[in-house]
Formats: sequence, C-alpha cells, structure tokens
Amino acid sequence: MDAAYKTGPRNLITDVTGLRVGNAQDDRIKTGSSVLVADAPFTASVHVMGGAPGTKETDLLAPDKTVQQVDALVLSGGSAYGLDACSGVMDGLRAMGRGFALGPLRIPIVPGAIIFDLINGGAKDWDENPYRALGRAALDAAGKDFALGTAGAGTGALAAMQKGGLGSASLILPDGTTLGALVAVNALGSVTTPGGQHFWAAPFEIGAEFGGLGPDPRGGLVRPEPSLKEQAMQMQAMAGTNTTIAIVATDAPLTKVQCHRLAVTAHDGMARAIVPSHTPLDGDLVFGVATGSDGSVDATAFRDIAAAGAICLSRAIARAVYAATPAAGDILPCYRQG
Repeated sequence: MDAAYKTGPRNLITDVTGLRVGNAQDDRIKTGSSVLVADAPFTASVHVMGGAPGTKETDLLAPDKTVQQVDALVLSGGSAYGLDACSGVMDGLRAMGRGFALGPLRIPIVPGAIIFDLINGGAKDWDENPYRALGRAALDAAGKDFALGTAGAGTGALAAMQKGGLGSASLILPDGTTLGALVAVNALGSVTTPGGQHFWAAPFEIGAEFGGLGPDPRGGLVRPEPSLKEQAMQMQAMAGTNTTIAIVATDAPLTKVQCHRLAVTAHDGMARAIVPSHTPLDGDLVFGVATGSDGSVDATAFRDIAAAGAICLSRAIARAVYAATPAAGDILPCYRQG
C-alpha cells in the first residue's frame, strides 16, 4: 500500500465522520443484527450482484428513485426473519424524532439486507421473531467503537472453510477523504486460499490487521477445496443459504448516482477477497453511502474514492474471518483455530 494511504484511527467504518455502528446478538440462537446510523440522514444507494438476495426497501435506493437519503442501514442474520430488525430500528429512530417528515408524521427510512444463518448450530426454536428486538438493541448500542468477528450480524455467519463474521476497515486518502467498509461474511466461497492459511485479500493488508502472513506464494490456485460449510450443513449449496452483505461509506459529498457507482465498484473488492463470489447461490450486496454535503466530487477524484472503497471491503472481509471466535455448538472452526 502506498505510504500516502493509511487507516483511520479505529480502522473501522466509524472513522467516516458522523457514522456509528451498533451490534446486538443472541448467542443461544447464534445470530444477531448490526445497524449503521449517522448524526443526520445520509445519501445511499445499493448494488446487488448475487443471485439470491434478501432485502428491505432497497428499491428506494435505485439512482432514479426520488428518496435521496436514509436514516439507517441494517445488516442482519436470520434470513427472511431478520428483515424485521429494520422494524426495531424504525421504532427506535421514531422515538428519537428521526425520519422523513410528512406533515406531523416522521417516517424513518431504514433499508436492510440479511444473511442466512439458520443452520449453524444455534437454537432456532423461538415462538416470537427475535429480530425486531435485536434491531432496536443494536440501534441503542450504536457508537464509534464496536466488536468485529463473532458479533452483530456476523454472530452466526459461516464461510466455506471456517466461521465467517462481521468485519470493518477504513482508509484515508492523501487529500484527507476517508473511506470505510462494514461487512457480514457468510459466503459460499472461501476467504482463504487452499489450505486455509493465506487470505485472498492479503495483497491489500495494512500492517498485520489480519495476521500479516502475506499472499500465498503458490500459483495455479484455480480449483477450490470442497466446502466444509456444505458438509457441516449436510446439504449441497442451496440458493439463499449464502450471502455477503456490505456497506462502503465515505465522507466525500457524493451524489446518489455516485453512491450507486461506489457500491458497484466495491463488488470488485468482494471478488478479490472471496473465491468464488457473486454466485447464483449467494445474495451478495453492497450499499454505497456518503455523509458529505458540501461541494461536489469530479470524475478523477471519484475514481480514487471508488478504488479505495473496493480495497476497504477486501480488507474488511478478511478481518471478519480473522476476528471470529469459537462458541459452544459451532459447526465450523475459526480461522485462528486452524
């Protein structure tokens, strides 16, 4: 990495001015939710490249739709059940007086996306959907510092060869623009090269943020290993049971169209860090977010911002798996147990 580029002080998405993240999880169920919220509504868009997404309110984020800003974004476990985490976040924001004003009413705009973590060794015998409460708890916990790995939306996540998790990373450009990524890694593909030691994202590592082993020195790594995730779940890969969902954010004053392109480019970072990615059996999705409101960003500056966003996402994916910790009932080992 060019010496002119550096991580933010936390190496988290919350290095982007105004952003906060909250996590909540239920260790018995092995699931959780994460929320990204800001001091004020922020510009957002989205791009989906996986074949099996699970989402709420993402149509609003298309560049041609009239809604320009949102109040929060939610990443959650729970498959379709997990979309109810957005309702809990809406409840909390409404209580704060936040939301789109329509006469005397306030309607918080809270898009979200989910991963499938229903077959991961946790109890799934609830009588009442737990995700609304998890969403509200995650919002209440939102702050600048938050846990990675087996936390929030990454609590029950699994990648092909080891536990997945929640990851984040940041990057400051030479002109001071800050980028950050937040991701829940529950991929069909592997984040590590065959043998499970080296991360695909290793060329982008800064310092030893995910172990410092460097790139795999071998070539010809074109054949993936049999997925331990499929074996542990006792099924062949099925549509909807895998997904990597992410947010890439910047403090630059991007338009909604530029936020969409930021999300599109960030998928390059996902493809560099997970092999394979964007399969028909994944719901891979990236939200693009901008908190800046003063000025504009020209094409040359935006090129550098978008490229940095992709690098942040690659690093955040590796950090998610590196930070995962073991828990009772796990069906896959953690990276650092290997």
